[in-house]
Amino acid sequence: MEKVTVLGAGSWGTALAMVLANNEHDCLLWSHREDQATEITTNHTNKKYLPETILPTNLKATSDFQQAIQHANVIVIAVPTKAIREVCQNMLPFLAEKKLFVHVSKGIEPDSLKRISEMIAEELSEDVTEAIVVLSGPSHAEEVVLKHPTTITVASENMVAAEKVQDLFMNKSFRVYTNDDVIGVEIGAALKNVIALAAGIVDGLGYGDNAKAALITRGLAEISRLGISLGAQPYTFSGLTGMGDLIVTCTSVHSRNWRAGNMLGKGATLNTVLEEMGMVVEGVRTTKAAYQLATKQQVDMPITKALYSVLFEQVNPKEAVDILMHRTKKHELEDYKTF
Repeated sequence: MEKVTVLGAGSWGTALAMVLANNEHDCLLWSHREDQATEITTNHTNKKYLPETILPTNLKATSDFQQAIQHANVIVIAVPTKAIREVCQNMLPFLAEKKLFVHVSKGIEPDSLKRISEMIAEELSEDVTEAIVVLSGPSHAEEVVLKHPTTITVASENMVAAEKVQDLFMNKSFRVYTNDDVIGVEIGAALKNVIALAAGIVDGLGYGDNAKAALITRGLAEISRLGISLGAQPYTFSGLTGMGDLIVTCTSVHSRNWRAGNMLGKGATLNTVLEEMGMVVEGVRTTKAAYQLATKQQVDMPITKALYSVLFEQVNPKEAVDILMHRTKKHELEDYKTF
């Protein structure tokens, strides 16, 4: 049994805490809201994020950040990308010994263009960091809590640490693979949200299966091109954190990025969408970062560019699709010559 703290009591953080508790680990879930922590510990529910779910009785929660950090040998970071640096900075006074850090967020930081593991490494010194492990893959929280079969990947430069995290989470309904391609796993995880926003727009416009199949296929090509330019392994993008996560996020009503895109395709403004969603839509922020990163790396990413124009330049979604469809003709496999 390991002592584990999950930072972030949203749907995904809570679902992962359930997996750990069901595996009989001493898991503490941290929420910044005292009333939510009390609800989880006392009522064994998290009505805001998982309204139909009864949580394990051995899963406890706290809003005391110091208690949460000092409780565990393993810290799972399940907060939005924009909160990563602040949470890491707040941890520093309470880190008296090295801990293993697992991040489960999916995004890239705009402007700095850092991946999440890079952000964590910048904020936490080697003196307090045993290793950083990325957990990612096709996994909706709503299905994980029902113990539907789910398969994900853990990636790290330290394979001993990756295997330890694999053992922490793995059970008969939650299968975990290891991978040493941290760049590929993080890029796939982040950029699938961009393509999922675009897929939602396509569905909102009523363009059908042909258009969405093309979007997913060409979206994967964009993700692969950018990842490989950064040093990722090509085959990672055919795996769970590439193709797998892209499929589930582009096709499921559980996907908040797809739902946000769907509303945009039906004519809602971005501000209206974000207000009505009530939860973080990582793909919006990541679209800006991906556009900046593609420009820096001189990688052609027409879908990402089109989505950027819709989100940040007020281009009409239908017009953005028309621009994509009228681009200069190309050979399909031209994009893969650098693989």
